Amino acid sequence: MRINNLILFTSLLLPGVPFWYGHAQSAPQPLNPPGNPAVTSADNPAPGRKLVIELEVPAPTGDVWKAFTTSEGLATWLAPQAHVDLRPGVDWIVSFPGAKSTGGGTIVSFVPENQLVLSALAPDQFPHVRAERTRAVFDFEPRGRATLVRLTQTGWKTGDEWDRAYEYLIAGNAQLMSALHRRFAVGRIDWNKLAASN
Repeated sequence: MRINNLILFTSLLLPGVPFWYGHAQSAPQPLNPPGNPAVTSADNPAPGRKLVIELEVPAPTGDVWKAFTTSEGLATWLAPQAHVDLRPGVDWIVSFPGAKSTGGGTIVSFVPENQLVLSALAPDQFPHVRAERTRAVFDFEPRGRATLVRLTQTGWKTGDEWDRAYEYLIAGNAQLMSALHRRFAVGRIDWNKLAASN
């Protein structure tokens, strides 16, 4: 199923993260409040389909890069259990609290403080997509004291499971980007406090 109209989603998994907008590439770009990623879902059938999400993070590029590409950095905003060894062929993996699933992928290449390319794992409920993987390119662009982070995800194939995974990851990847923004706008997550409140 393609996404052709302007869609408004709420972020259900991340408390305190506001709305974000999604739209087809041909639709006009909406103005995004801080912390809300602009999501562009390509209006093309697979394999030409791509998912593009971008967001300006209120922190210098070096700080955002460290938060995104180190185990210690990921543990401040994404998941308490994270493993990154920044080398091609090594995994960029997180284990989510309360779940037996992992997310992330394998590092294909990187340019320090500029770009990280992953062979990305889909969630467990999409086993064929998870096995075949997609390509996720994260670009980091300095914007004064802020950083524009852009995710471009390609490698989509045809079929019902691929369509469902694509739609699921529109929301999932937007939440990922919103969490990264929240890390610098609000502060690091105290996982012990969060667990105690649930």
